[in-house]
Amino acid sequence: MEKKPIKENLRSEKERIILGLDPGTNVMGYGLILLKGSKLSLIQFGVINMGKFGAHEMKLKKIFDRVLALVDEYHPDEVALEAPFFGKNIQSMLKLGRAQGVAMAAALYREVPITEYAPKKVKQSVTGNGNASKEQVARMLMQIFGIKELPKLLDATDALAVAVCHYYQNGVTKSKTKSWESFVTENPKRLKAK
Repeated sequence: MEKKPIKENLRSEKERIILGLDPGTNVMGYGLILLKGSKLSLIQFGVINMGKFGAHEMKLKKIFDRVLALVDEYHPDEVALEAPFFGKNIQSMLKLGRAQGVAMAAALYREVPITEYAPKKVKQSVTGNGNASKEQVARMLMQIFGIKELPKLLDATDALAVAVCHYYQNGVTKSKTKSWESFVTENPKRLKAK
């Protein structure tokens, strides 16, 4: 379960990769972004289509296998998932929760930390509006990453939005310092002499 470096041209030690996931039982979106300092770049985004698998348990196996394959290929440092929204159909909610759980299990199997975000939080982070439509989110991501064409299935941009939300929530403002002692050691020029 050790991490091997991914494609050398993609990453150095001071870079991070975030895998964003938008769980679904028929279509699951994924998006991978690379962080170099405060600069974001797109690695890949797309969908995992489970429509041809009739049995729910086979769809769950496909989700596990594909998420594990993405983790093994790109070695993300973190995984961000969109938390299920509350709907009226209980059966759909149960299936969606299972899909999310299986995706989480695949990442945890490789010991990749996971963070969940509410759909409104994702939309707010990307567009500034928690009630933005999927199309508005997709168009904002097209601008951020220079994507030329709107994808056919917006689950892909939804997942990319989750990764970007995670970056905005943690990548820019969150300090990596674990204690005052380590802060002082890492930032000697920020201290005032008495």
